[in-house]
Amino acid sequence: MEALYLLVPLSVVLVALALWIFFGAAGSGQFEDLEGPAMRVLVDDDDAA
Repeated sequence: MEALYLLVPLSVVLVALALWIFFGAAGSGQFEDLEGPAMRVLVDDDDAA
């Protein structure tokens, strides 16, 4: 029972940290272009070198 006094606040802090990181990444535009990197892999740019 005493472990709950430690684990519940710790889990709340970890969830808050995960949400802060997620919304920080979403706010900075991290998830704006999801298709661009996949298409750049398929482009054959060996001629540029």
